[in-house]
Amino acid sequence: MRYEIVHLPKEQWKGTVLPIRYETDRYYDVSVKKTEAGFSVAIEKKSFSEPVTHTPEEYDFPDRLYAAHWENAYAWGVLEGGELIAAMETDQEVWSNRLRITELWVKEGYRRQGIGRAFLNIAKEQARRERRRAVILETQSCNVNAVDFYLHEGFTLIGFDACCYKNNDLDRKEVRLELGWFPKEKARLNRGELEIRPETEADHYAAEEMTRRAFFNKHHLGCDEHYLVHKLRRDKDYLPELSRLAAKDGAVIGAIYYSRARVENGAGAREILTFGPLCVAPEWQGRGVGELLLRETMANAAEMGYKGIVIYGEPDYYPRIGFKTCDHFCITTPEGKNFDAFMGIELCPGGMEGIEGKFYESEVFTDLPKDEVEAYDVKFPVFKKMRFPGQWD
Repeated sequence: MRYEIVHLPKEQWKGTVLPIRYETDRYYDVSVKKTEAGFSVAIEKKSFSEPVTHTPEEYDFPDRLYAAHWENAYAWGVLEGGELIAAMETDQEVWSNRLRITELWVKEGYRRQGIGRAFLNIAKEQARRERRRAVILETQSCNVNAVDFYLHEGFTLIGFDACCYKNNDLDRKEVRLELGWFPKEKARLNRGELEIRPETEADHYAAEEMTRRAFFNKHHLGCDEHYLVHKLRRDKDYLPELSRLAAKDGAVIGAIYYSRARVENGAGAREILTFGPLCVAPEWQGRGVGELLLRETMANAAEMGYKGIVIYGEPDYYPRIGFKTCDHFCITTPEGKNFDAFMGIELCPGGMEGIEGKFYESEVFTDLPKDEVEAYDVKFPVFKKMRFPGQWD
């Protein structure tokens, strides 16, 4: 595809009308019959006697980007000469843990060039990143080209609404169809299926390449975690005796890197552990690799006499391992703050007692200039930087 997909910021594109228009000579005929046993539903592709055209002017509510009822909407688009020629918008259906594609439009003359497929791939990637259980969308039974396209891209029928647009949708042959795409179920790995071992110098490139893939476009455009790994190995606070790789069939698929940190107060400083990054290759995420790495290294750290760990991490992940927000331990950030992503865990009962104050990690975690990261990036495959919801900048 020769077109570039970019993020459409809400402050600039809110209210933009998408002129969704299509002409069709076919439809999926939805019929619902009451039977003695319940209901009988049939959906069958048929042909109109003459082509039918649908335009935004038919309805009181034309499709708009960032409509008020989509509270967490996020949009991408394709621009040519400053003109919007295609757009997709998603919103998080939090209560059901699904991602809804609220808008998907490609201007006539630009269709069948891969733009729609590229949009769907972005939505699927967003769902993977957010651990959504499905991607869902709405289309119309008479928009056969759209229905067939979605089916070809792995979506399936999950339901319909026989009176969404008007009370006679069944007769008009314009029934709202709900389609869904479901990520493949992933079996969790057990310890015996992995090799968990210390890193060697021969692993450095593979480990950094995996780290880069795991974090690319996660928190920022691109990432710097792979460069952090590179610099951390040479830092005085790095703990190679605790850090570990996870390998599967000889390939590095995960890693965790430990370093010394400290908690300071007026009475002095106490040593404590931190780790980061903890990462798993995208294709192996959701299969328990990170948890296996973490639990094994935590046990090793406890055996070596360490009392606790403090991290900045994902609040939706680490609490299930036993991490708690640091206000439970009377520990704050250097600025005296506490928040959900600032967490700690005791490695033995009462291990954090008496460790109170402000948390400081090695300066290497913030000494990652963008120009150095860009220069280091030339060692690795070229990936496209892309905006996703949840990025920090």
